[in-house]
Amino acid sequence: MENENGGEFDEGEIVDYLHRVMDHKFTQFILKEMTEVKKLEKAFAVYAGVEKPKGVRERMHAKIVGAALEKGAEKFGANPEAIKAFLKDSYMRKGFAVIIRSIAEYGITKPQRLIAPFMVVWNFTKQCNLRCKHCYANATPYPAPDELSLEERYKVVDQLDEAGVAAISFSGGEPLTNKDFLKVAKYASEKGFYLSVATNGTLISEKVALKLREVGIRYVEISLDGPTPEIHDEFRGMKGAFNATIRGIKNAKAAGLEVGIATTATHENLEKIPEIVKLARELNADRLIVFNFIPTGRGKSIIREDLTPVEREKLMKYLYKEWEKGDMQIFSTCPAYSRISLIAMDKGVGDKVSPTHFAEMELPAEFGGAAKALTEFIGGCGAGRIYCSIEHNGDIQPCVFLPIKVGNVLKDGFANVWKNSEVLNALRDRDAEDYAGHTCPFRYICGGCRARAYAYYGDILAPDPGCIVMEKEWEKLTEKIFNSEGFAHSGIHGDVHNM
Repeated sequence: MENENGGEFDEGEIVDYLHRVMDHKFTQFILKEMTEVKKLEKAFAVYAGVEKPKGVRERMHAKIVGAALEKGAEKFGANPEAIKAFLKDSYMRKGFAVIIRSIAEYGITKPQRLIAPFMVVWNFTKQCNLRCKHCYANATPYPAPDELSLEERYKVVDQLDEAGVAAISFSGGEPLTNKDFLKVAKYASEKGFYLSVATNGTLISEKVALKLREVGIRYVEISLDGPTPEIHDEFRGMKGAFNATIRGIKNAKAAGLEVGIATTATHENLEKIPEIVKLARELNADRLIVFNFIPTGRGKSIIREDLTPVEREKLMKYLYKEWEKGDMQIFSTCPAYSRISLIAMDKGVGDKVSPTHFAEMELPAEFGGAAKALTEFIGGCGAGRIYCSIEHNGDIQPCVFLPIKVGNVLKDGFANVWKNSEVLNALRDRDAEDYAGHTCPFRYICGGCRARAYAYYGDILAPDPGCIVMEKEWEKLTEKIFNSEGFAHSGIHGDVHNM
């Protein structure tokens, strides 16, 4: 959507736009007529001219919805055709429908409470051709015996579509090892999802890269944990992994796919991060995402390699400076990255703001207060709030790194679990007295990594031990864990907070 200056609407402007759209009458109309998010999606599609109405009622819905959108856009000088162009992409319609329906249901909240997640990370299979030290999924060379059938996987896609989910990120294990992956991806693409795949890249031949694009994958995120074969292969548990991954990155780029390089920062590669950044630029990657290490799954065995709060803070500041160079998006999955960027802008040493630890958004400094408004709207850690995960067997978790089963798609229904899970609802209230940091001025912007809180304390509402304010507690905490006889044998469990 274009603004009055002829440029694209930034996300900060869209937050202001939403305030203008959702007047009392329109809110009541949405609550009465658009009880299902799919109805609102259809109204957007009819208004944008990409679908035809089935009867007078759908035509009326599209007219009312369109009038509200245009009224809200008056300040920005957006004409109806610009709004329609914005809504021609099915992914945009899905995401916007969730936002509008959520605001009608809950009002504008900090962070925004949603009737459905924007994205679901789907651990499609337990099977993987590598054996990485930090694998959260404890992936194996073979599929798990309880993996879903093809028909069951189609049903999962159907449920996510009905709920209003906008994007699916396929992960694993290694999704490219599974015979059903391309079929399910194509099925999901036909339903209008934005599709991405997280992969180790070793299986992306020229043919596979073209096939990924053909079935509707838009973005490929490829793991690379070192700038040399020695470091990466050691991390990934297979000699030759580095060279195969580099080939995969090049093949994906050549096929016209958007490519991100994902690196998990630990003591094993921290000093090599600048070299990884350099390599990502040389490979013409669209973005580099440095993952927050979470000691879960096999990652428990290398917990000693976790960064200290000071190391993490320095790393994020370095990444931000590299992002400022403007030739490649550079992000961190640590939710505090939003705080780093906002403070840099406020101090006048940066002109970009990351409203989330996802890589899809960035804001120039001139939007000032709108930048802060958007970061609070998105809310930092998105576990159980703006995304969740689905396991190989249909189990639902708040996050791939947060191994708490809150339901099962096929047994309990995705929409039902998303709305009614006590765990998910607890993750959505940053003002609750038992939520660590509920008085922190950055609680809406960051919120702390809930997976790290659970891994270290066995409590999803506990402090994130990687936060810089935990600097003094970090040494005491890790000393207790490293000296725990039980830890050496069984890893971290839910009773760690009782140490």
